[in-house]
Amino acid sequence: MKLKYLFLYIGLSCFIHTIKAQEQDHSGILGETSFVLNYSATSNYNISFTSRSRYFLFENKTFGFQQQQLDIFHMSTFTLSSSNRIGVGLYYRHRDVFESGSDELRFMQQFKYQKHKARVSFGHRFRTEQRILESKTIFRQRYRFSANFPISGHNEDVEAPYVLCYFEGLLSLSKPDAPEIDQRTAVYLGWHFGKQLKFKTGIEYRLERFNLTSRNYLFFLNTLSLSI
Repeated sequence: MKLKYLFLYIGLSCFIHTIKAQEQDHSGILGETSFVLNYSATSNYNISFTSRSRYFLFENKTFGFQQQQLDIFHMSTFTLSSSNRIGVGLYYRHRDVFESGSDELRFMQQFKYQKHKARVSFGHRFRTEQRILESKTIFRQRYRFSANFPISGHNEDVEAPYVLCYFEGLLSLSKPDAPEIDQRTAVYLGWHFGKQLKFKTGIEYRLERFNLTSRNYLFFLNTLSLSI
């Protein structure tokens, strides 16, 4: 199957599944627009700042734009070797003004392992989070497996468009709530504009709380990254 048909198939499958789930009022279609600023302070230390807007596009069987939240977060990443990196981050989510939930402060810690084989870059990410909300604190553990490969050319060709796919599992623990298990699947198509500017667009399907009362969400994602 050609890559473009695979990308289209995944997108249509997620869209149809999410629309069907609307009949139980446990799903929605959302969009996220992000801007990322990366700065390499040293050869082993990288700083990134991200601002992100999330909004509903389809909810309660109705199409329409409704802002859900604004996020801003920082991640400091330390390179241990060519394959291993650790990072710590701080995250703030603003929802009160949109009357869509509680504001949130989040602390993040992560370890990333990346390996190149042929033209494909494989990644493993382990992340822990402490999500502090108004009524409770959630301790969340995450594991993500990703594959990144150029559509044409070679890995060292930074001008080549590329595809990023990932699968992620999440476990959330908080008292007195029961544990929640989530799963996320995403496909991105990205472009480099020189060595400093990068744009990627894609879709992400989220199956949340599937060990309890499941919820289905489809996200349309757009991210512009600038490295300085």
